[in-house]
Amino acid sequence: MTNRRSIGAVILFSMVIAAVFNFRNVINNYVAIGTLAAPIFLAATILYFVPFTLVIAEMVSLNRRSESGVYQWVKSSLGGRWAFFTAFCYWFVNLFYFISLLPIVLVYAGYMILGREWAIQPWLIAVLSVVIFFIATWVSTKGARWIGSVTSFGSTLMLVMAVLFLVAGAGALLGGITPANDMSPGGMRLDPGSGITAWAFLGTLAWIIQGVGGAESIGVYLNDLKGGVRAFVRTIVVSGVAIGLLYSLGTWLMGVFVKKSSVSYSNGIFVTMQAAAGHFGLPGGAVVRVVGVIMLVATLGGLLIWTSAPVKIFFSEIPDGIFGKRVVALNSQGVPVVGAWIQFAIVVPLLFIPTLGAGSSIDDLLKIVTNMTAATALLPPALILVAYLVLRARFEGAVRDFRFGSRAVGLGMSVFLLAVFAVAFVASTFPEGQALWLTLAYNVGGVVVFLGAALLWYQRYVRRLRVTSPEEALAELTPTAPLRSAENARTLAGEPEGTDGATTRG
Repeated sequence: MTNRRSIGAVILFSMVIAAVFNFRNVINNYVAIGTLAAPIFLAATILYFVPFTLVIAEMVSLNRRSESGVYQWVKSSLGGRWAFFTAFCYWFVNLFYFISLLPIVLVYAGYMILGREWAIQPWLIAVLSVVIFFIATWVSTKGARWIGSVTSFGSTLMLVMAVLFLVAGAGALLGGITPANDMSPGGMRLDPGSGITAWAFLGTLAWIIQGVGGAESIGVYLNDLKGGVRAFVRTIVVSGVAIGLLYSLGTWLMGVFVKKSSVSYSNGIFVTMQAAAGHFGLPGGAVVRVVGVIMLVATLGGLLIWTSAPVKIFFSEIPDGIFGKRVVALNSQGVPVVGAWIQFAIVVPLLFIPTLGAGSSIDDLLKIVTNMTAATALLPPALILVAYLVLRARFEGAVRDFRFGSRAVGLGMSVFLLAVFAVAFVASTFPEGQALWLTLAYNVGGVVVFLGAALLWYQRYVRRLRVTSPEEALAELTPTAPLRSAENARTLAGEPEGTDGATTRG
């Protein structure tokens, strides 16, 4: 194996922050449950993000000669069927992420141009979102090289803005400002008079877990880090705690300038920044427009990346033969053009369905799509945890140079996190106060139809493979942990690497 130790801990730290932190999560959760989100964010970081990343580190260690990510991680203990299902879920979740991302682009554009929230009907938002997504899909198929620069620039600006807000909030407190909310520990609780029930709170857990998600995108860099596993574990723990503190402090300091009742999902960041600017004697209108520019650039960069990256990863990672050659064919820029437009065709109706239940409020629309995005976002990491649970239960002897604690620790942590995921998923899939028809048609129906279709399509592939090559079909469905163990044992012993099992495709 060639020496790929090319990045240091500082670079990995910045990559983790960029991949995970988003100030929108601070706003959404403050609007939902107030400053109670502050301790929950920190707890989610310690109890979920850091342990889950260490699970990914162990999966990468087991599949040290594979670059394909989640497909090989899950296949190592569950076989190809569930590996495909997990890879499909990552792409499928992204479809709902677009539904929450596209409307907010219009909100940010409105604040950038007008300096205020503009009245726009949800159905019109859906129409304009389709136009924006069409353009984004077309651009993504061209492989525009500047997309990465836009994303990096936007995420950097957002992070700088978040840090400035933290400094401003802390400075205002030290300067003797009377906070808009109760900033004491007693204020960080569910207010019986707020109308927020325990079920609604459980639903927001999915939002918070999603907010500290992204570990699976970082774990694949373990083989590139100078210092190996030890440096990775140390860096990921430090960066995870830093993210938790950013989210927790940001949510808590929201209470300095604005009451929870005065902000919404669409205007929260602008109302807050305008209030902070007013406290320090800055022109609120100008600050709002600057914030609009920052959020718009960051969101557009994310839209372009997520329009192309997941579809490319999904169609290039799964085994040959599941989809037709035309669907997975890459253009000169390495993008599956047909796959990208299939993605567009699926997203269009998903954009319109929530508008039927949102009435005339963009805030209601954002709440509906945020709930569904957060719920579906729990599926891929949950499947990875199931794969890890099976790995520790059935393949504990598999050779790898990193383990997340003893077998009992690994099993116990997996069961605990899966239980939390199950509760959060059900609560966010069946949100309180949402029309039953919308819940069944969108939240439940969307998941059942798409995931059911994926399993049926894979079963079709296996049936055909059994006819042409029973041996390949058996190999596809068989967990690879024993094979990976043999490879790793040779590698760790310093023996030359063979070519068996070294492919990055299933």
